[in-house]
Amino acid sequence: MRSTVLLATLVLGCAQPRGGSVPPPADATADTEDAAVVGLAAIPSPTSPRIGDPPAPRTIVFRNARIIDGTGAAPRSDVVIIGDRIADIGADMPIPAGARSIDLAGRTLLPGFIDAHVHLGASPQRNHDAAVAERVRSSEADVALQAAANARRTLEAGFTTVRNVGGSFADRSLRDAIVRGDVPGPRMVVANFAVGITGGHCDGGNGLHPDVFAERTGPEFGTADGPDEVRKAVRLQIKHGADVIKVCATGGVLSQGDGVGNPQMTDAELVAAVQEATRADRKVAAHAHGNAGIRAAVRAGVHSIEHGSVLDAPTLAMMKRAGTVLVPTLSAARAVEAMAEAGTISAESAAKARAIAPKMRDSFALAVRSGVTIALGSDAGVFAHGTNGGEFVEMVRAGMTPMAALTAGTATAAALLGRRDVGRIAPGMLADLVVVEADPLADIATVLRPTLVMKGGELYVTPAWAE
Repeated sequence: MRSTVLLATLVLGCAQPRGGSVPPPADATADTEDAAVVGLAAIPSPTSPRIGDPPAPRTIVFRNARIIDGTGAAPRSDVVIIGDRIADIGADMPIPAGARSIDLAGRTLLPGFIDAHVHLGASPQRNHDAAVAERVRSSEADVALQAAANARRTLEAGFTTVRNVGGSFADRSLRDAIVRGDVPGPRMVVANFAVGITGGHCDGGNGLHPDVFAERTGPEFGTADGPDEVRKAVRLQIKHGADVIKVCATGGVLSQGDGVGNPQMTDAELVAAVQEATRADRKVAAHAHGNAGIRAAVRAGVHSIEHGSVLDAPTLAMMKRAGTVLVPTLSAARAVEAMAEAGTISAESAAKARAIAPKMRDSFALAVRSGVTIALGSDAGVFAHGTNGGEFVEMVRAGMTPMAALTAGTATAAALLGRRDVGRIAPGMLADLVVVEADPLADIATVLRPTLVMKGGELYVTPAWAE
């Protein structure tokens, strides 16, 4: 029997908190049936909680909601959250014992919003000279701290997942800090530095004297000429943690010395970028305003066209055949027009903004009619972070139905990002949820004012009525 008592003592010891101990039986040398029974009786049953066991997952039930689930399915009213996942969805479901019940009283419950085109490390400046000075003075630490503040604003605006298409290695650091729980923010898919030609839209030293910015050029920083340098640039972004590759197929609005729609990367360079990304199971997003550059990027096999400002019917048909997604960034068009009028961007950029913004809206309307796949992307960073929801409004204003716009900013954007666990309200999905007061199908502008935001089962914005 002494061995039986010893076994009981060892089992009890394993159940104690780290550093604890089990007091010996009153008579450790007693070889009696009673001692064995007392020792074994103290062992917890397999179904009983033990000291040191993790707490049971928290359960939250949302009741009486108007649910728009991201798929266009008929509305239901209740959602059960267990831990970080959606466990069930239905109507008039019983509330599990111990669950927290939140009555939405007819408010609208949506999947967490997804923005497929942001730059968390960038913020709009008061004028062009201030923007240049900021680029010269900022270290990676400055960028990371600014990006962390922007990430929080983005999450509180209801955007629980974003794709950061071009910035720096600070984006990777922020992504990982959010995953660790060090700072609040949306889930991030990051590109690190965008890849483009010397002197092009994605050249980090564009418009700056080489004495000032010479050290931030070359493939590691995304500046690449010729297929071999492009391959190296892509490999370096992946080496340093990129989830997606961003290339600049044409010029841009806020860059200096390039035509906004002019092709920049050659066909061979674009193909090299897509090939290298594909080898590493990464998708490619192509900044492209002009029609010729868009077609070159689609032929090369990119997965999305960012901006797509000058589109025609043959190009849209080409995109549909290839399965290329359009990410329109209408909010950026509106923002650069306002900057041009206010004189806060250079004269060169202002002229480009006035020329391209109306074309972008016309191209978007044509794309909607064509049936090409569209995912929401706002280009936040050109304008203030946390106002990303204005892209839903712009899309509806330019010809998309409210339901189609909401799907573009949830399920469709999730598919583009390669995330199968977000973008819909369904059992097994991550509990990323947003509540708005009114019906966005009747008034899309209600998405600008989310009153509750949940990411992975954690509440980041909680109204008084839900406390």
